[in-house]
Amino acid sequence: MIKVLIADDEDLIRSGLRTILASAGDIEVVAECDDGVQVADLVRLHRPAVVLLDIRMRTCDGLDALRALMALPEPPAVSMMTTFDVDEYVREALRIGANGFLLKDTEPAHIIKAVRDLATGGAVLDPKVAARVVTTVADGARAAEPARQLLSTLSDRELEVVGLVGHGLSNAEIGQQLHLSEATVKGYVSAVLGKIGAVNRVQAALVAYRGGLIA
Repeated sequence: MIKVLIADDEDLIRSGLRTILASAGDIEVVAECDDGVQVADLVRLHRPAVVLLDIRMRTCDGLDALRALMALPEPPAVSMMTTFDVDEYVREALRIGANGFLLKDTEPAHIIKAVRDLATGGAVLDPKVAARVVTTVADGARAAEPARQLLSTLSDRELEVVGLVGHGLSNAEIGQQLHLSEATVKGYVSAVLGKIGAVNRVQAALVAYRGGLIA
């Protein structure tokens, strides 16, 4: 069973997410709150694998809660929740270590899939919004040379893998496209993250974008 914590200051959003996730059968919402201040304590208590974290809350925003989570010895996978596909907080959330982003109007089936992907070490990079998120945090320029230097350390196969990560594909989807096992893809992704110094798949996608590997 995948344990999930929901943090959002809108009762309707929490209720909707709870209903969606309960329908999956293999996902359990173990805690929820309407204030970022409570998030780290609830994670320590309930040990969820995944946290769905509103990027903006009234009394404590999601970024402060994310910082607290990343300071834990074993932080959960965190997806930021937002009503905007381009948000002024995206850059900072990526820097801190968010594993991705979900729009609050994402289709229920996609939310369930995202939680499953996050629980197995994936990232939420929906192809519909990934390109806009990556472009938003590019600081108006690709910062090409540093990113190209990082990409130059990768093998041809690793470049293929990070390019597909940048397009929002899961390990299973990358495996299907490259005719590799999911375990092999996972190994490639881990190697890529280590070589380019990325905390997670979202940051790897940024390097791929800035280095010109993906449009």
